[in-house]
Amino acid sequence: MQQTLNTTLLIIGGGPGGYVAAIRAGQLGISTILVEGQALGGTCLNIGCIPSKALIHVAEQFQQTRHHSQGSALGINVAAPTLDIGKSVEWKDGIVDRLTTGVAALLKKHKVQVIHGWAKVVDGKTVDIEGADTRIQCEHLLLATGSKSVNLPMLPLGGPIISSTEALAPKALPKRLIVVGGGYIGLELGIAYRKLGAEVSVVEAQERILPAYDSELTQPVLESVKQLGIKLYLKHSVEGFDAATHSLQVRDPNGDSLQLETDQVLVAVGRKPNTQGWNLEALNLEMNGSALRIDKRCQTSMRNVWAIGDLAGEPMLAHRAMAQGEIVAELIAGQHREFNPTAIAAVCFTDPELVVVGKTPDEAKAAGLDCIVSSFPFAANGRAMTLESKSGFVRVVARRDNHLIVGWQAVGVGVSELSTAFGQSLEMGARLEDIAGTIHAHPTLGEAVQEATLRALGHALHL
Repeated sequence: MQQTLNTTLLIIGGGPGGYVAAIRAGQLGISTILVEGQALGGTCLNIGCIPSKALIHVAEQFQQTRHHSQGSALGINVAAPTLDIGKSVEWKDGIVDRLTTGVAALLKKHKVQVIHGWAKVVDGKTVDIEGADTRIQCEHLLLATGSKSVNLPMLPLGGPIISSTEALAPKALPKRLIVVGGGYIGLELGIAYRKLGAEVSVVEAQERILPAYDSELTQPVLESVKQLGIKLYLKHSVEGFDAATHSLQVRDPNGDSLQLETDQVLVAVGRKPNTQGWNLEALNLEMNGSALRIDKRCQTSMRNVWAIGDLAGEPMLAHRAMAQGEIVAELIAGQHREFNPTAIAAVCFTDPELVVVGKTPDEAKAAGLDCIVSSFPFAANGRAMTLESKSGFVRVVARRDNHLIVGWQAVGVGVSELSTAFGQSLEMGARLEDIAGTIHAHPTLGEAVQEATLRALGHALHL
């Protein structure tokens, strides 16, 4: 016999958006049920952000050790290293396990009821759980089903054709890997696999890698990719895979066909909102392309039905989903909240790393703003030198009339950690003088942030 549960808030999806919403709702005393069909933590914790950064760290450590085995400028010499990829994956899985266990403990602490099963929407107040013989009635329904990898019809997954999920849990490393897609997912994994010893090629339909970023910003990444020996096939389109010859068929810019031999093909051409398989159609909600349309309160076109994260479209970032989840819980508790951030940092964990927060020079121009654009190179930064990482720069974009900072970009070693300072300065309405007049610790990479603003004001000290 089917059991019926009643709750104030029902959340479908236990990824960063869903679980944060549940924790915050629990803190606010809202009775909450969270339904998740797979592991808590969603794509980000299990097959995305966290495991990819773990693999990138393994790759970096292995490459550094190999570098020292060939005699390094630092005077460190070691024997040639070997890699036990099974052990690396085990270490990565240990991190994932610790984090997902932590999420479960936090949900329990805040009295959130977690149901493992697949949700099927009946209407805006009713959801059935497949396999659990349970129906849930709720006052508020929060949709947080995330996104999934875009598949290419001419490259069906299976065998040598893999997605990022399989790439993050290799049983063995391929000798040759072709990455289809030169965006951040493809390049992060392509660079990692190259450092782990695979021969890597990247096939990208656009005329350059990381086409979502401007060419000045991606130039140091392009140089690094070439230095690592990754082959680039730009402006090439994929036509299919020949299993007999183990070769990817691509068409070059002149329309000629090429056969690229490989052991594995990683398809990394982006992600799309996960709208299928849970009867979303029953709600007949307004769409925004392939995503759900939401307002500034994360409300859909149906009263008391909310949507957050990747399901609500770009930018598909875990930290955006988390912020939205927190806001929805507070709105349900009767607080006045709006999702209206000045900027959301986008970070690309390539080598070197990339950060974009707020408007780029091109975006500022397109918005009709007259801006000062100023950059400071890491080649003139003492800390970057001591890290053997002199490539890249920090760039600031500020209005010429009042010096209000509207954007930051950086490329270089460890610049992901500067994203917090960038985000805070935009959120707090900082002007060039505010950053230039703040004493930055020496020697740090952060000094380049101060120097970029000093240069914008016409008096950089170390250039």
